[in-house]
Amino acid sequence: MKKKNLYIALVCLSLMSLDALAQKNRTYDGPNKMNTWSVTGYGGITKFFGDLKEYDFKRGDHENLTGAWGLSINKQLSPIFGVQLTGYNGWLQGSKKNVTVPNPYNPELTNTYDAYFKSPSFVQVSLDGTVNLNRLLFGYKKLRRWKVDAHLGAGIMYYHTDVTATNVTPGSPNFGKITTLSSNTDGSSKTAGTWDRNGSTYTREWVMPAGLAVHYELSPRFDLGLDYTYTYVNTEKLDLTVGNRTDYETQTGLWTFQKGDSKNDRWGVLQVALTYKLGKNAVMAKKGKYDAGSGRYHLRWANPQALIPVPYNPTMNDADSIAKANMPKPVDPRLYTDTDGDGVADLFDKEPNTPAGSVVSGGGVAMDLDKIIRDAIKNNLPKDECEALFSNIEFDTDKAIIRDASKETLAKVIELLNLRTNCRIVLVGHTDARASDNYNMGLARRRVDAAKRFLVRQGLKDTSRILIEYFGEYRPIAENTTVEGLQSNRRVEIKILPNNTLRSTYPAGFQK
Repeated sequence: MKKKNLYIALVCLSLMSLDALAQKNRTYDGPNKMNTWSVTGYGGITKFFGDLKEYDFKRGDHENLTGAWGLSINKQLSPIFGVQLTGYNGWLQGSKKNVTVPNPYNPELTNTYDAYFKSPSFVQVSLDGTVNLNRLLFGYKKLRRWKVDAHLGAGIMYYHTDVTATNVTPGSPNFGKITTLSSNTDGSSKTAGTWDRNGSTYTREWVMPAGLAVHYELSPRFDLGLDYTYTYVNTEKLDLTVGNRTDYETQTGLWTFQKGDSKNDRWGVLQVALTYKLGKNAVMAKKGKYDAGSGRYHLRWANPQALIPVPYNPTMNDADSIAKANMPKPVDPRLYTDTDGDGVADLFDKEPNTPAGSVVSGGGVAMDLDKIIRDAIKNNLPKDECEALFSNIEFDTDKAIIRDASKETLAKVIELLNLRTNCRIVLVGHTDARASDNYNMGLARRRVDAAKRFLVRQGLKDTSRILIEYFGEYRPIAENTTVEGLQSNRRVEIKILPNNTLRSTYPAGFQK
């Protein structure tokens, strides 16, 4: 395989590997995932600037149009800064008439030449940093689809040069003599080793490229641009001419490291650039609008801050609408009332007018507690399941003393609980609203403690089955504006429930 084909194959393989790398590691460490890798291909016209240069903007004698092609691998570090690895392969030519140098044999005389050179194939590789000038100077809202990059870097150049010089010194015995020389001779300036390509020895020199590029975003994948790069070469001998020293026929002053009166050589290239942006799900902004959910924007163009959604601050009207939309359905007011004061809310009470002091079931139906106890004694065994019973003990104002009528009810409850070991009792203390919140909470606690002490003293065998709750004035069953309502609210509720049930949710009351 020829070396040229081998190089092309290696470049293609490298690009495939780079694309796989970009697919795997393609994100920007910002609030949203963004693509950051791209590849740019270049092609354009080259121009040499040095000793053998007759004109700046047109070709001299023996000069043909020269060019170069290149490839860069780009990594965008932020919306403004990036780096790229750039490589070129191209050719250069230059010519000049009446190149005057001292005669090596008689310093008082001079030799004059018409000379031209060609560098048929050079290779240059550099690492460059880029700065997005329009983002830096104008922000993200202007020139959204344009990218103006200044770039500067450092690298290395391998070149080979051939020079043809004609002696045009008046009166010289060598007038008209044509001399050719090449940089691949034994005396060439091999500053840092050699590189063999196409059978020729190439000289290596350091270079510093600088330039300006303008790109336009064509699509989510492609950008088209124009780039001008001006490269400083660390030698005067790219054209094998050292100003005021070189004599082509004797090669005097050419292969030494002495500098002449001219600057180091340079070359420039004006080129078209086509960029392919790597990464998954590529999208581009439309009229400055971004949608983070549509895909991945490229950091070459996108503003990461624009992908962050603006916090939503609702107005009072918005907040009112949201509150109304999420407002729960109205609760049946019967859940908050207990007309007959039996401990069962009217919503669930099947007999809402039971006499005061009645013992009722979980459905609010009046029950004969004596009959329940007699049946339990008659059967001599507790039932498999405890029946839910409810009753209230009422108290005098600011008192925690159990009334005699309530003591009779509690005595029967003790007898029932001792027979039915699968039952438990819940004591819930309440007050009316005629004191402070803290005082009423303490009064409710004293009332349930009084009921608990009575049960223990009167012979309840297993005291662990007694649970107490107290809510002060917060859960009334009647209005606190009448004598009857105040008396109904001064109570301890008695609930007899199965042991295997959880504590029931107690509804909130109302207070006036």
